[in-house]
Amino acid sequence: MTIDAHQHFWRYNAADFDWIGEPMQAIRRDFLPGDLQREIAAAGVDGVVSVQARQTLEETRWLLELAGQHDFIKGVVGWVELASSRVRADLERFAADQKFKGARHVVQDEPDEHFILRDDFNRGVAALGDLGLRYDILIFERHLPQAIEFVDRHPGQVFILDHLAKPKIKANEFSPWRENLRELARRPHVYCKLSGLVTEADHAAWTEAALHACCDVALEAFGPRRLMFGSDWPVCLLACGYARWRRLVAAWIQPLSPDEQARILGGTAIEAYRL
Repeated sequence: MTIDAHQHFWRYNAADFDWIGEPMQAIRRDFLPGDLQREIAAAGVDGVVSVQARQTLEETRWLLELAGQHDFIKGVVGWVELASSRVRADLERFAADQKFKGARHVVQDEPDEHFILRDDFNRGVAALGDLGLRYDILIFERHLPQAIEFVDRHPGQVFILDHLAKPKIKANEFSPWRENLRELARRPHVYCKLSGLVTEADHAAWTEAALHACCDVALEAFGPRRLMFGSDWPVCLLACGYARWRRLVAAWIQPLSPDEQARILGGTAIEAYRL
């Protein structure tokens, strides 16, 4: 199966999605399963993992409802308040649904640069492991040193790094991102998504060569067994259509063996998220 390991759904309103500013007109609307189903059918993608876009329990419940209605939604990475004293009860309630695969917190937006190392947050992450759930790491590249310390605290927990930790593609600055990514990848319990790169580049002037170069760093660091394809749809539409991103990744993996290509396009996501 070909799996898109990272996409979002939302019913747009300005209050809940205040991060979608005026320059982002292309995504200031609803994006629902019917919209995505057309995209993946045209691109030859069999299933998806839906990832939270709002930090509410209501959205997590909604994503699970959508997953129950659409077979192509193979898993959900939702949000729970991991720093809360009620985190275990929330996780147990969601984990009763077999399509609930893990949780994510928007660490990149936290004013505390060391939020990911807070004791209360880490107690919540430990509860994920007890239930066999995954944690998606959403950070900027400057947070990689903290992320390395974070994953070392949880050697039995499966982590998935979103968007290669958002390298500074637009500024053409790849150090210390490159070195820190390699260090993080030395931890075998960390996977990585080939997603979100096109929107870290210049939306109007990005090149396939620059994005392929970032993918090359990730491949060297993680290898094909811990890399997975993701679209970051509909956010990707700010710079690139769904089918174009799918073609770009397909072109990049052409030199790899058929087994390695299959891992990146689906096998890794199936393993990491237990789809």
